[in-house]
Amino acid sequence: MNKEKIEQGVLLILEGIGEDISRAGIKDTPKRISKMCLEIFKGMMPPEEDLLKPIEGESHDEMVVIKDIPFYSICEHHLLPFFGKAHIAYIPDGRIVGLSDVPRAIEYLASRPQVQERLTAEFADLIMQRLKPKGCMVIIDADHLCMSMRGIKKPGTITTTSAVRGIFRTKQTTREEMLELIKLRPR
Repeated sequence: MNKEKIEQGVLLILEGIGEDISRAGIKDTPKRISKMCLEIFKGMMPPEEDLLKPIEGESHDEMVVIKDIPFYSICEHHLLPFFGKAHIAYIPDGRIVGLSDVPRAIEYLASRPQVQERLTAEFADLIMQRLKPKGCMVIIDADHLCMSMRGIKKPGTITTTSAVRGIFRTKQTTREEMLELIKLRPR
């Protein structure tokens, strides 16, 4: 990422909206924004470690569900945040992954300008590529600030997307089992 270009762009926006770029509260804003971009757009750089690296020596073939994974992303259309929860299920064909790897992977994929539909599909495809399971299902529920604070101005509207692969696509009872399991609330 190019910090100088980010800072120049922020200066242009501030000038464009009529802000005094020499004002005390504003003068360091371009530097703060460039630092923030390095953090929230880390998905634009190669991952620091393998995403969804299978655990050696483990074998499992029953459904694994990880739900209510919080994430934050930036809408590529308006550069405003969208955030929510991801729910995933996969049926291993022997290969499993460490549970913390799943939230780490969604965080990485969400850390770039995104649309929710693509984020959902990328996550499902990554699971299929790395773990080679019998199937997987990803559901993402998100609140988009581009719908809440501008345009239609409907705060609290939730968008739900899903990506269904393998046995979850072909076997309705498997899909229904996953949907029932994500409805269950922890005690």
